[in-house]
Parts: sequence; structure tokens; C-alpha cells
Amino acid sequence: MRRVYLDNAATTPLLPEVREAMMPFLGEVFGNPSSLHSWGDPAREAVETARVQVAGLIGAQVEEIIFTGSGTESNNFAIKGLAMANQKKGNHIIISAVEHFSVLHSARTLEKLGFQVSEVPVDKYGTVDPDDVRRRIRKDTILVSVMHANGEIGTIEPIKEIAKITKEMNIPLHTDAVATAGTIPVNVKELGVDALSLAGNQFYGPKGVGALWVRRGVRIMPLLDGGIQEGGKRAGTENVPAIVGLGKAAELATANMDARIKLLTALRDRLITQLPAKIDHVVITGHPQKRLPGHASFCIEFIEGESMLMWLNMQGVAVSSGSACTSRALKASHVLIASGLSHELAQGSLLFTFGIDSTVEDVDYILEVLPPIVTRLRQMSPLYAKFEKAGKGVR
Repeated sequence: MRRVYLDNAATTPLLPEVREAMMPFLGEVFGNPSSLHSWGDPAREAVETARVQVAGLIGAQVEEIIFTGSGTESNNFAIKGLAMANQKKGNHIIISAVEHFSVLHSARTLEKLGFQVSEVPVDKYGTVDPDDVRRRIRKDTILVSVMHANGEIGTIEPIKEIAKITKEMNIPLHTDAVATAGTIPVNVKELGVDALSLAGNQFYGPKGVGALWVRRGVRIMPLLDGGIQEGGKRAGTENVPAIVGLGKAAELATANMDARIKLLTALRDRLITQLPAKIDHVVITGHPQKRLPGHASFCIEFIEGESMLMWLNMQGVAVSSGSACTSRALKASHVLIASGLSHELAQGSLLFTFGIDSTVEDVDYILEVLPPIVTRLRQMSPLYAKFEKAGKGVR
């Protein structure tokens, strides 16, 4: 049976070059980067080399990179740390309705501490209107956070336009770039943001490591108290092997990005174009043009995404229904609901995310095995029976 991995938004496989770079730091090079003796020197040098590599990926200054344990930690650090550092100026935070839960839940936690949170709506493509951000800014607004691209529907947000507004109002802007850094060109100077989150496992680096970029001069409160690691901003002994892997993955992403984008865009467009011709009552989610190159997302009417996932898995295919952080919740995606889809339709979401090992044959295999699965599941669906009887859809 053919095996097809199309869940690269959940995590990407570790590249051999990345694994090779990490290996010495899992064995003989075991020193602590904070140690002053010679055992610590190679580890410290490796961490600083990785910092240079990650900074190069996003066009940042080296000293502005803070290593973290994940994209989720980076988002928590940004939202809570920036808000707490600026609370003397106000207590109002603006986020979009389609943010990752690590941003949404961080904001909700701050609400319990007395902060106020406003959500900016999105259109049917999941796009934030910069003017909606402007309308929600108040005198006491101290932070705006809008993701660079949505990992569930692939829509790329107008961050540059939003940044012009926040800069004009002298308000820090954070963007969750976990879905974009290492995948499409990301330059913090061009975007105009003040803080940016990224994660290594999104571009063929190891899991359990991320980074937060904070523009020099922007105040942020540490989440973790303890030692003086990461310039005193993130205490704790560094995960040297993972940081080394993140750096190597960033270096490879910088060098190979154009070729990766070309491959992934062709595969994405092939599936988006041909799947609706094979299966009726399919809705393509996300923006038709302004979307991530390897990202194809759909809602298939009358059936649930989880059922399709299980049947596809039996055919050797790995995909997802929404983000990896919500796929086991068995609830309709807040991103799809915010984009205006009904709960019934949102339950039928499927997300295909291609990687550098994906092929045209993988797409063709999906086009072969998915239509019979949909037909079989619809035969068991009361919603489909109701549709056939009434002669209309459920949207």
C-alpha cells in the first residue's frame, strides 16, 4: 500500500543534514553553554551560530533572537510578556478571531488579570481588514497580535498594512509566523512588526524548539524566572541539540526556499483544481491566491472530517482536519466559524499540507482514494439523506 504524508502543517520530517548537525550535541559535546570551562565552549559557540542562522532566515539582528521551547511558548511569551511590560500605558489588547490557541488562550488568561481584549473579525477567506484593526485601537491599546498566515486555511494576512497602522499609533505589533517562517520569505524589517514567533518543526527542524524575535528597544517581561540565559529573557539551560537543529534548518530553508515554493505551489494547485471535479459539494477554504504554497484546505459537505481522516489513514494517507492542536477536540474549527461557515460544514474540514518529499503521484493517489471514501460516508450520513430528499445543500 502506498504511504503518503500530507500533514506537514502538523510537523515536518527532520532533514538528514539537520540530524547530522545535532548528533555531536547528543553525545560527546555535552557541555553547558553557561559554563566557563572548555566543556561549555563548543556548546555556547553552537548556540550562537544557530542564532546567526535564525536571524538570517528572517532578516533580523542576531542579538534580537530569543530561543524558546516551541512556537506556542514563543506566542505565550510575546502576548503575556509584551502586555505585562506595557501595562502602565494601558490594558487593551487586539487580536484576530483566527489566531492560534496559544495566542487566543494567552489573551484570555490576561483578561482574568484585568486586561481587556478585542477580537478583529475576518472575511470569508479568513482575511483581516487592516481598517478593522484601526477602528478597534483605543488610547489604552498596548498590543496588537495578528498572525502572518493561518495554519488551518492557509490565508496570508496583510501584516505590512496592519504594521503601518500600529507604527503610526506607536503600538507594538506581534505576528505569529509559525506557519510562514522557513516556508515563504519573511523579513521583519519589511513586515514592520515588533515581535515574531517561529518554530523549527515547521521547516524540517526538530520539534520542541522555537524562537521569538523582539525588535531592539521593545520592552518585554520574561515568562520564566531563573538564570541569565538568552540575555536574561528566557531562563533555563538551553536545549543545545534542538537549537543547533533549528539553526541548520533555518540555513537550509534560506538557501532552498525558492525551489521549495515552486514545488509546493504546483502540487497545491493541482489538488485544489482537480479535487472539486472529482467530488461534488466541496468548498475550498482560505484565500484563493494569497495562501501558503503547500496548503490545500477544503470542507466536504454532509460528512465529518474525522471519519475521512480514519478512512484515509487506512489507505496509507496522513492528513488533518484543522490544526494539530485542535484535531482531537472533535469541535468545529473556530477559524472556519469565524470565516462564516456553518458548524455542519466546518465539521467536514480536510487539510492537505505538502512537503519537499511530496510528488504529483501523491496528489493523484488522493484523487483516486478520496472520492470512494466520501461516497461511502455520505451513504451513511443523515445530512446527505436529507439533502437528497430536499434537493438542496446545508450551507
